[in-house]
Amino acid sequence: MEPGPRPIPNRLRMHRKMMGLKQHQVAQLLGVYDTKPLSMWEKGIVIPNTINLLKLSIIYRTFPNELYYEKFTELREELKALELQQFIN
Repeated sequence: MEPGPRPIPNRLRMHRKMMGLKQHQVAQLLGVYDTKPLSMWEKGIVIPNTINLLKLSIIYRTFPNELYYEKFTELREELKALELQQFIN
């Protein structure tokens, strides 16, 4: 049996806890009436859309790339490698 997709690493739960907020409080601030999307984001099942990511960064008083630090770092390294490869060729 094949393993399922790997969760998308993030620091959403950590930042929410540091702010002393519950999921339902963050959901209200985002203007949603259900905590399910927030739970799915924190578990790494899906990534919030751009607007919600920006809102979360405002609520948690941090930068968006800090909320998805591992993914940000991975993408940065991939792009650096592509840039280097492009200049070599």
